[in-house]
Amino acid sequence: MPLRRLIQVITGAVAAALVLSGCSGSGGAAPVVVGETNRGGSVTVAEVNAFTSFNPFSAGGNTDINTKIGHITHSGFYYVDDTVKVVRNEKFGRYEKVSDKPLKVKYTVNEGVKWSDGDAIDAGDLLLSWAAGSGYFDDADAEAGTGTTYFSAAADTTGLAGTVFPEIGSDGRSITLEYAAPYADWEVAFDVGLPAHVVAAKSGLNDEADLIDLLKESPGGDPAEPEVNAPLKRVSDFWNSGFDTKTLPDDPAMYLSSGPYLVRDIAADTSVRLVRNRDYVWGPEPFLDEITVRFTGSAPAAVSALRSGQADIIAPQPSAGNESLFDGLKSQGNTVQEFSQAGYDHLDLKFSGPFADRDVRQAFLKTVPRQEVVDAVAGAVPDAEPLDSHVFLPSHPKYPDTVKNNGSAEYSEVDIEGAKSQLRGASPTIRILYNRDNPNRVRAFSLIRDFARLAGFTVEDAGLGNSDWAAALGSGNYDAAILGWISTGVGVGRVPQIFKTGGGSNFNGFSDDDADKVMEELGATTDLAKQDELMAAIDRRVWESAYGLPLYQTAGTVA
Repeated sequence: MPLRRLIQVITGAVAAALVLSGCSGSGGAAPVVVGETNRGGSVTVAEVNAFTSFNPFSAGGNTDINTKIGHITHSGFYYVDDTVKVVRNEKFGRYEKVSDKPLKVKYTVNEGVKWSDGDAIDAGDLLLSWAAGSGYFDDADAEAGTGTTYFSAAADTTGLAGTVFPEIGSDGRSITLEYAAPYADWEVAFDVGLPAHVVAAKSGLNDEADLIDLLKESPGGDPAEPEVNAPLKRVSDFWNSGFDTKTLPDDPAMYLSSGPYLVRDIAADTSVRLVRNRDYVWGPEPFLDEITVRFTGSAPAAVSALRSGQADIIAPQPSAGNESLFDGLKSQGNTVQEFSQAGYDHLDLKFSGPFADRDVRQAFLKTVPRQEVVDAVAGAVPDAEPLDSHVFLPSHPKYPDTVKNNGSAEYSEVDIEGAKSQLRGASPTIRILYNRDNPNRVRAFSLIRDFARLAGFTVEDAGLGNSDWAAALGSGNYDAAILGWISTGVGVGRVPQIFKTGGGSNFNGFSDDDADKVMEELGATTDLAKQDELMAAIDRRVWESAYGLPLYQTAGTVA
């Protein structure tokens, strides 16, 4: 079977949300045929990041490895294949557009589809997923600092926020969503998330029926009249963080599966073992009986695991200096596939603390040695160069024209004297968060720190280990972060997910009224050329704000 198909068992994406990356992951490339594989047996896969949550849909749990484990333990109405095509999974259920004006979409789960504890996947699960992804109950006012944001979903809520309370079908297995306006990403805007009966029980309700009643009876949020809904907050608080863990919970309800695999064991920060879900018949048939995912950290450790037989598949992050490792694997008869992926690493500045001042943000960005970072980190990739757009990758047709006009040229070269001039004698202290267990991030941090010091900045190391750094993004204990995103390449929701005021993955507090208006228009635009124009406009606003810097497009390797 193709190597890419085998690795997709671990790395396939199920939704259009952008995924937080602590390392390089899977990305678009042509299959490499390595022979036929019989069904059954086991495989060990080496990954970089450690598992931290059974809720990859939350802002805190939305990391690459959590999403990969989530993908093979969940099923839904669709998935995105390795050709970036949306594939409807009609063995699970069906969704159909029942009206264009207004836009109405009905979702129905097939009979017999169930969680691994035998509980049927039904309208309650769909309703909870909608509640978490829509922001319907939120009454938070970011500027005034009032109100409550209930569910901290990672994906952009723009589309589902434009829906009325869903109509629940009489069959108990369906809901219908009605949009107030057209939505470009409607086909990938919604899917099943976590088991409603478990969330209900763990948040103090009697059963799933009580949760449905709570959602039905709770009013939509109104920022003008904020009021805490205590029962709903208990539900959302559990949804947000109750599934976070580094070990196997004592209660099996905490790690139910609706997909082809069940989690059997977890060794904290070391490995996750999954076995085939024998009851699963509502999706593509899995090839393997057992999968063990080991967390190796560095590329040399992954290569060593492959050579010693401790891993069958590895997906380490290429970097300058690692070329000989992969050449050695090829010479020993291993299949090695290298490719560019739909992901990028970047430096983001928080719009608070020392960086509340735009001059300080600009001064810091002028010190960032992007070319040196590329040379040190991505030097193994042919023709690697700094990335000059926050929304487009170099392969996109709109990229060349966009970078000519987006303001990126201001930061094409290091300008220490210009930075000093803007600081006017000040010496701000900047804490930088990054993944200390990712060698590429360590190299990038060191270079950024050393150059910033030349302009008078005091830079502190706020890096954390690979199972802790992502959770820290929602905290206030840093001023800048080095991180990455990986996209499925489907839809435009990834843009407001990061840049919209209050967006699920807007960790640095960026807020721009003009950009928000363009993103609102983007969500309602189905014309692809117009989408590109709107994203280019957003890109300009982000650059003008001194938001941060894209560093480089990430590359992937599978062996």
